[in-house]
Amino acid sequence: MSPKHILVALFATGLLAGCAVGPDYVRPDIAMPEHFQGQAEIDQRHATANADLATWWTGFGDPTLTKYVTLALEQNLDLAQASARVAQARAGLGAANAALLPSGNISGQAARVYQSVQSPLGQVLNATPGFDRYGNDYEVDFNASWELDVFGGLRRGRQAALADYQASEAGAVATRLAVAAQTADVYITIRGLQARLNVARKQVRTQQDLLATIKLLYSKGLAAELQVRQAEGALAQVQASVPVLEAGLDAAMNALDVMLGAQPGTHRAELMEAGDIPVAPQIATTETPGELLRRRPDLIVAERRLAASNARIGVAIAEYYPKLSLSGLIGGATSVAGGNLFTGGANQAAGVLGLRWRLFDFGRINAQIQQAKGQQAEMLAAYRLAALHATEDVENAFSALVKREEEAAVLTQGVDSFSRAREASFAAYQKGVVSLIEVLQADENLLRASDERVQAQTESARAAVAAFKALGGGWQADGTQAVAIK
Repeated sequence: MSPKHILVALFATGLLAGCAVGPDYVRPDIAMPEHFQGQAEIDQRHATANADLATWWTGFGDPTLTKYVTLALEQNLDLAQASARVAQARAGLGAANAALLPSGNISGQAARVYQSVQSPLGQVLNATPGFDRYGNDYEVDFNASWELDVFGGLRRGRQAALADYQASEAGAVATRLAVAAQTADVYITIRGLQARLNVARKQVRTQQDLLATIKLLYSKGLAAELQVRQAEGALAQVQASVPVLEAGLDAAMNALDVMLGAQPGTHRAELMEAGDIPVAPQIATTETPGELLRRRPDLIVAERRLAASNARIGVAIAEYYPKLSLSGLIGGATSVAGGNLFTGGANQAAGVLGLRWRLFDFGRINAQIQQAKGQQAEMLAAYRLAALHATEDVENAFSALVKREEEAAVLTQGVDSFSRAREASFAAYQKGVVSLIEVLQADENLLRASDERVQAQTESARAAVAAFKALGGGWQADGTQAVAIK
């Protein structure tokens, strides 16, 4: 069979096949549990408010928190970068679409020529009757070409570009969720540090009052110098905790400003007045883990990257086959005047059927195919791992929320008991029934329990934020964007 017949046979085979080479993409199924391990405990929580998963930050009932999350979603620079990445992926999709269409261009030139009579050619032409040293040249050409996507390599490339674009869109949503969650987390941390500072400063005042009392007793000979020094040491210990907490508060406020796309210190004045630690709302878990987790944009990113890698296998396999193209040229030229550019005898036209075939490069093509298959296997493992991490995130957040709330409830009882114990010990000390050691021990117990309670309240609110983020809260997913997970 002649090469011409082989080419015709290949062309006909591609047309009759009507599909692109390479494997068609099938979204893999991922087995998910029927319910989360901590779901029952989450459902049994007695929260004062409910939260819509799409706008979960409003469920905390804190207008300042809602304000800052809204500002962050409008001004955050990470979101600006994510939007720019989406624009880049959109441009890549446009280029892949354009590759399937014919391309054309128009070229032209106009030249003014001057011939010197001092040159050998000029001397000869000058001797010719009617010789004009000045001349005009005009030429216009229209070129068009079209690569025939017989075996689907370009179509697979378009599929890969479309999946990349969808992944970039989901990545932008993932950034949005992360920004909302991080902003809420930093804000809650600020309120928690302010509450801890209030506890520490209150304890400083208590220790100062105690020291003043002991000094008064010492001046009257009713207390020993040892007791004065013990009270001074206890006061210094409490005072030393204040700068540490203040430094943490400064860092948290600066971090919040950066999240809002502002210079550090921009919102400090309106945050200086301490506010209550936001209370975690109820988390609705009426859906199955699969239905909840398919909202997560990071899973959508992983699945779309898997689809893109699958399409690139077809792009690589298409290199086995010849590339056919059609091209044409229509143009005209004249050296007299532009008026008869397309009517003179210098018109030109051409039509070309092009062939490019890497016939002796199959070893390299094999390597490219194996590389594409390896990338597809990597993306499949990444997708499955992302699903496992998603479940892990939810379980950890549920557990942290429930346990921290339990800890806060127990510590609240402890703080009440230690407060009464401190009052009783100080009264007993004034009567000489107990020593100063008992009073200082009561102060230390009260300070530690109060600080731990504030930390537990802060961490439970942060765990709720982590739970909403783990469940993909913060956007409204539709059927075309959500990943189907069984």
